[in-house]
Amino acid sequence: MFTRIDRAVVAANRALLMAALAAMSAIVFVNVALRYLTSDSLVWAEEVARYLMIWLTFLGVGPVARIGGHIAIDNLQDGLPAPGARALRVLVLALVVAFCGFLAWIGIDFAARTWIQTTPVTEIPFGLIALAMPAGFALALWHLLAVAHGYVRERRFETEEALDPNAAGSL
Repeated sequence: MFTRIDRAVVAANRALLMAALAAMSAIVFVNVALRYLTSDSLVWAEEVARYLMIWLTFLGVGPVARIGGHIAIDNLQDGLPAPGARALRVLVLALVVAFCGFLAWIGIDFAARTWIQTTPVTEIPFGLIALAMPAGFALALWHLLAVAHGYVRERRFETEEALDPNAAGSL
């Protein structure tokens, strides 16, 4: 059951990342082309691209954590005996989970407080952009917990291929 839900979460997270990146790239490309070809541009393009970048950044935290792609300093656990290294990984995981949970909670409060403000050009509620923070960190919590056992026991993360729904034998 967990595996099926996990696959759906990974697929949805991946689809959202691809959609945000594609939309941001298309908007920026069209806007640059319009500037050079017509000496005019879309007034909303930079703002929307910026907000897509914010969503892209927060939604990407979890999948990158899941494959161990964030910067880490491993010298301390490399120098410890296996039980000490495992205990250190438990501590690190607990701190990161707590940090993600705290940022998701703070993000909900921030989004609620900024919901009445609107963005300058598109005039959408700024809370909609701010929701990227709690959404991203909630997904990061999911991804971290999905790899927690392998990380703590063997310092193992998933491979990028395992996150690809088209790869043979993924998840």
